[in-house]
Amino acid sequence: MAIIDLNSDVGESFGNWEMGDDAAIFRSVSSANVACGFHAGDPSTIAGTCRDAVAAGVTIGAHVGYRDLAGFGRRFLDCSPTELADDVLYQLGALQALTRAAGAQIRYVKPHGALYNTIVHHEAHAQAVVDAVRAFGGDLPLLLLPGSVALAKAAAAGLRGVAEAFADRAYNPDGTLVSRREPGAVLHDTDIVVANMVRLAQTGKITAIDGTIIRVDAESICVHGDTPGSVAMAAAVRAGLESAGVTVRSFA
Repeated sequence: MAIIDLNSDVGESFGNWEMGDDAAIFRSVSSANVACGFHAGDPSTIAGTCRDAVAAGVTIGAHVGYRDLAGFGRRFLDCSPTELADDVLYQLGALQALTRAAGAQIRYVKPHGALYNTIVHHEAHAQAVVDAVRAFGGDLPLLLLPGSVALAKAAAAGLRGVAEAFADRAYNPDGTLVSRREPGAVLHDTDIVVANMVRLAQTGKITAIDGTIIRVDAESICVHGDTPGSVAMAAAVRAGLESAGVTVRSFA
């Protein structure tokens, strides 16, 4: 029987600015990538998201990013590896405190936005993220893009690397994500998304933006919490997976 995790980026509201509906999406996902305050999220938002995740039985992971609130963590920052490692470690510590207060623990780490994409190929920043996770302790798994440099560095450091796919993002034929600057980068057709994710869970293959079928080895599927209609999308993906006989369960 096929088993796959379903995750979403949450805890990204800030003050009066609301992003997504965390409590609603927790009805569908098995893992929650909780913002740590550097790309999004304030302490009260993060704490509330942790409490809601625990109440829903959803596994909590740390969604760490570049220190870029204004850009929502979607801009590359040319910081030193030491500065980046310190920033990631700081975020892990902050989220662990709020998660522990909610009665749980951080179970994995997923970089956000520009940091996630940068460490697909950026050796120094990939190593900095791995070093921060090692320094934090607990041998937390890292949720990353298949084929990334960070996956190899995590393995070399004795950490578990978990590859993921994206339900609501289009893929290039080489397996990378279509840039958000390009048309068609974000998918909104629920039927297409569900069919793609069922195929992924059952065969390890998805359809790229040019129609070619590509191999994507993934243990987890992400539905972005900030995508319009994300709650309905997540519910449809979960229902589609379970109808196809796929078990949805956190990898952590």
